[in-house]
Amino acid sequence: MRFHSQIGMSAYHDLLRLLRDDVVSDLIGTPVAVTVKGRVFWYDKYRIGAKMGQKYIGPDSEDLRARLAQAKELKADAEARRRARTRLVRLLRAEGYTSTDQRTGSLLNAFARTGVFRLGGTLVGTVAFRHYEGELGVQLGVDHLAQTGDIDIGSFERLSFAVDDVVETPLVEVFKSLAFEPVPSLDNARTWRWSQGGGETLVEFLMPAHRDEGVRDLPALGVSAIALRHLDYLLHDPIPAVAHYRSGVLVQIPRPERFAIHKLIVADRRAGGPDAQKSAKDRAQAAYLIDALLELRPDELSDAYQAARARGPKWVARIEASLARMPRTADSLARLSGAIDGEGAG
Repeated sequence: MRFHSQIGMSAYHDLLRLLRDDVVSDLIGTPVAVTVKGRVFWYDKYRIGAKMGQKYIGPDSEDLRARLAQAKELKADAEARRRARTRLVRLLRAEGYTSTDQRTGSLLNAFARTGVFRLGGTLVGTVAFRHYEGELGVQLGVDHLAQTGDIDIGSFERLSFAVDDVVETPLVEVFKSLAFEPVPSLDNARTWRWSQGGGETLVEFLMPAHRDEGVRDLPALGVSAIALRHLDYLLHDPIPAVAHYRSGVLVQIPRPERFAIHKLIVADRRAGGPDAQKSAKDRAQAAYLIDALLELRPDELSDAYQAARARGPKWVARIEASLARMPRTADSLARLSGAIDGEGAG
């Protein structure tokens, strides 16, 4: 495994910081904290004539509060940040970081502009995997960069209802402007998949299944989504990331340790069926991330591994079925768990 230089890794995180600063530099009114069912969310509240409007900013965190406290200064520095972002993207390109292709980049940029990631949308699948190059500073080879045209976006149904906000431009209009068409499904009243170029690029919306797997609504995004088991684990506490397109696009991805363990589960679900080829790809991505995390973030990896196994025997069975086909990775995780247990006992 090879890692990018310290210069490149610093440039990536500087770019991420500048993009996150931009989130609060666009405030129209006053940031206000609102508690919904025990959780705190921040909104930009402003007056429109005789009425009050609001725009969802994000969930409460120490980092967001610090940025909100500097909102006026950040607004004044917007042009300087734009120039700095352009310089950093150029530096990352020179350092060998992978740029996002035009088709994917234009779509991610459109999603970011209309608020998909701001409202809780999280990239999953191979498009998300490619963003770990920046988050972890690992160099991805040609095999890891190869991908289908699928772009999967997951979100929590309860968060979509709780934020009380919607995308700035309906996604139906966004898809239409980019020559996407809805893919027919058994439920004619709901659309959760769009295709472009006769199926060359496919966008799917997903949500965790707390009951049966099926299609339900995500009101904040104005679309429907297919509910899948195990997805709540993957989408827990996602992180911001940068898509290397133009001067950088701020997106949201799962934590790498949860992505890796979730891939072990998904790989077993797909094994032996029509998606067997995807199953092999899932295992390869899991193995690569686990190798990187063993070196960079072993404690986080161990926590994610134990959290998944604690979900019950069915989860354990899925994980172990995949690891049975990955002896080197299985041995690494076993040794990691033993080392962590040993430290706890000491």
